[in-house]
Amino acid sequence: MNQLILGTAGHIDHGKTALVHALTGTDTDRLKEEKSRGITIELGFAELSLGTQHLGVVDVPGHEAFIRSMVAGATGMDLVLLIIAADEGVMPQTREHLNILELLGVQELVVTLTKSDLVDEEWRELVRSDVDELLADTPYAGAPMVFTSTINGEGLGALMEKLAETVQRIEQRDNDDLARLPLDRVFTIQGTGTVVTGTLWTGTLKKGAHVRILPNEFESRIRKLQVHGSDVETANAGNRIAVALSGASSDRQTVARGTTLVSDANWKSSWMLTAHVQLIPGTKWTLKHNQRVRVHIGTSEVMARCSLLTKQEISSGTQGWIQLRLEEPVVARARDRIILRAYSPMITIGGGVVAEPRPVKRKILDKSVQAALEKVLEGESIVAVEALLSIASWYGIDTNALPITSGLPPGVTRDAVTQVRAGGGLQTSDRLFSREIALEAEELILRAVHDGHIEKPLRSTIPLPVLRSSLPTWAAPEIADAVIDKLTKAGKLERQGSGVRNQGYQPHLSPRQEQLITELRDIYTTMGLAAPLVGDLPPHLADYPDIWGLLKFLEEKEELVVIADGYYVLKNEFEAAVQRVCNLLGGQAKLGPSAFREALPLSRKQLIPMLNCLDGLGVTIRRDGGREVPLTQT
Repeated sequence: MNQLILGTAGHIDHGKTALVHALTGTDTDRLKEEKSRGITIELGFAELSLGTQHLGVVDVPGHEAFIRSMVAGATGMDLVLLIIAADEGVMPQTREHLNILELLGVQELVVTLTKSDLVDEEWRELVRSDVDELLADTPYAGAPMVFTSTINGEGLGALMEKLAETVQRIEQRDNDDLARLPLDRVFTIQGTGTVVTGTLWTGTLKKGAHVRILPNEFESRIRKLQVHGSDVETANAGNRIAVALSGASSDRQTVARGTTLVSDANWKSSWMLTAHVQLIPGTKWTLKHNQRVRVHIGTSEVMARCSLLTKQEISSGTQGWIQLRLEEPVVARARDRIILRAYSPMITIGGGVVAEPRPVKRKILDKSVQAALEKVLEGESIVAVEALLSIASWYGIDTNALPITSGLPPGVTRDAVTQVRAGGGLQTSDRLFSREIALEAEELILRAVHDGHIEKPLRSTIPLPVLRSSLPTWAAPEIADAVIDKLTKAGKLERQGSGVRNQGYQPHLSPRQEQLITELRDIYTTMGLAAPLVGDLPPHLADYPDIWGLLKFLEEKEELVVIADGYYVLKNEFEAAVQRVCNLLGGQAKLGPSAFREALPLSRKQLIPMLNCLDGLGVTIRRDGGREVPLTQT
């Protein structure tokens, strides 16, 4: 069973840290300043055992000034203990923390009313009523509520029972996923080096594994791996872990809170995110185009400009689509939750879900793309993948990066790809295309082959570049060859050399072309090796629109051989010439052009191309300012 993460939330000085200590025996205030001021400034960590289920506990700050640390701590929480002091009740940071938890999609909530020893029964009922009202319009309405006191121990046992009951409803994380560890602490231990900590969001990490720290592309290796102070070989999704890195830089900008440790090569940094966002009701805040906001994702906080894609503005309590133009890169995945805070004053104004972690730059979002992105966020497996395919169109989607662009585990995406292929989709080595695109590509390729045969009936095949150009210019380069391979296997096309033709197609001549072919045969038979260049043929032949097609026809019939551009001779004449060269000059070296005149009675204009042709075939070898004819050719 994976370890789940229990987080605390609530207003400053409502007893979060004291309650964690009472439940776990661990004092999470580790900084001298925290102890002297009596408040939590940084994140604190502990472990709580609930029978067979172990929870990693993250104690977050409650003070407004430390909301950034709270958001970083809330990242990756499965269950939250909302702590409200019974003597004070609901306070501003209680509401802000609750908003953040809802926006982050935290699954479950348990409420504890601390310091119950300070209030009477009548006051308890008033506080309970206020909390019920607070939760009424949230996903946490009806959440378990327990009065507790760390002074006299009231309710601690009941709270443990409620936590144990709630844990049973939480969906376990999938270890078959890409490992991702957003870093919330970085420090150095003498003799160990750089140590990073965080909640392993997804996947597994193993001791000795090679990893990268993004966005700065710092490469390292896991020297040591711990879960709550115990050395382990493997850490699973949901674990609170500490990782000792090999050769890690002391540069706190390279390895720092807000960076992300990953092991898969397909993780990339992003400078833009397309997201569906919702503003918190009652903030009186309006999100406008090009507005500057603070974006929290994982443990990172970056500034960004908002490009509104579907509305002129997004007002308090409403939703909309935006593209965030980030001032610093982040590591994101589809379905990731984000928090938006105002630039100034620094209040939480809303949040949302990432739909495109690596988007193209958009100014507007048309309805078809919007509908597809909604399916990416909400649809299961095949639905989400097909939605991505519809957006990608002719470019297709990278199957290696699909777990990131879809937000689904690799095993799920592999099954979805198999389903797409079974339904007529097309897959190349690393790209996937929809059934609709595959069918359209097949139609265009077949039409190009058909038209090519009609336009140039003498050509036995249609060159591959011609067929590739029949698809849209924005199509992925590999789709044409993949479609041709598919049509070839289906028996609709066949390959010959570097070209393609309809199955069984044979070049054919018109009566006029038959006559011209006869004339060409006569000329090349009569002239032998001294055959004229194409430009020197009789005008009615040289100017014939498809003279090259006629010559190609004779070449494919193996009647002509190409010596050089525009220079053809009969194949039998050429073979006889090669034999004469070998017989007369075999074994000789440092031969000049004139030495070949007896074997090749040609003009200088024709002799040089002929010798270059023989060089290319290895009949002759240029060396030391002359040519030699190897004896092996005889």
